[in-house]
Amino acid sequence: MSDALNLVLPHLRTPQGYDGVRSLEAMAAEAGIRPENVIRLNGNENSYGPSPKVAEALATFDQYNRYPDPEQKALREALSEYTGAPAEGIVAGNGSDELIDLVIRLFVGPGDRIIEPTPTFGMYRFSARLVNAEVVTVPRYPNFELNVEGIRLALDKRTKIIFLASPNNPTGNMAAESEVRRLLELPAVVVVDEAYYEYCGRTAMPLLAEYPNLIVLRTFSKWAGLAGLRVGLGAMSPDVAGLMMTIKPPYNMNRAAEVAMLASLQDTDLLMERIKPVVEERERMFSLLKAIPGVTPIPSQANFMMVRLPEGRGEEIFYRLARGGVFVRCYADEEMKDCIRVSVGLPWETDGFVKALEEALEAQP
Repeated sequence: MSDALNLVLPHLRTPQGYDGVRSLEAMAAEAGIRPENVIRLNGNENSYGPSPKVAEALATFDQYNRYPDPEQKALREALSEYTGAPAEGIVAGNGSDELIDLVIRLFVGPGDRIIEPTPTFGMYRFSARLVNAEVVTVPRYPNFELNVEGIRLALDKRTKIIFLASPNNPTGNMAAESEVRRLLELPAVVVVDEAYYEYCGRTAMPLLAEYPNLIVLRTFSKWAGLAGLRVGLGAMSPDVAGLMMTIKPPYNMNRAAEVAMLASLQDTDLLMERIKPVVEERERMFSLLKAIPGVTPIPSQANFMMVRLPEGRGEEIFYRLARGGVFVRCYADEEMKDCIRVSVGLPWETDGFVKALEEALEAQP
């Protein structure tokens, strides 16, 4: 085995993995409670689940023994109708994570650089490190707004991609169109990750007609409740999409994911109607948290919220919550010290989280 390890690429011998969300069963076992009693608010999932049409379509589909269409013709047409982007400029993926990986494979090689405004989604640096690229971080301002000038100054000839999540994960705030335009004027590809678009309704999609260096990513994990089936899309110039179609695995979208996506797009009215209670619950949670001394919730345009806890108690409170079966997200980044990210779930989950948080705050550190 040691001989095999010696053949591993040097930069992958001590990789930094992505900290994904563990299974519900694992969380329940950790807390010593039944799975149905777990309050799982660490994955930004949709507690309302997928459209009922998804289960029906999956149950009646009879072509699981056939490979998917490698050219994604039906998928790209359906996604074009939903997004307004031309079908020839769309690529569907195994979640938006695969699209992030494909973008990096297309543009970035060893020694090249990507820029990310931090704090932000961890998959950008994860995928960049797999190709031995350099990750340049440009800290956001204290209010988590973009430092566009800092990004401009960090740019050099090795910079290939600027990643921009909007709404940003984990801070929940949006990038202004003027800021996106300023970044698009720079000599780099700008990837605007709109995983939470449906919760805010603001998009960079119309800018695709003006800027060939723009790529917009979306996912069905959040608004459509398909996190477990992995459905994502990238919209870009047709020339770039054509190249990406040649480097993606030919059957990257499995048939179940295809069926679920198409069924979801046939039920967008219901799915978008379900956005309203999530937004209402987000605002209710904000009000409840704002009333707790020492706790500062950050306004969000997504289906999660970042919360500042009393100084020096963030990690301790995070573990207290987990021991009680309430799971949120905690970060090691300096700018996120003493912060947690909380997904917006159902009302009973909000109430359980707030109660557990108040009890944790009252406990002795």
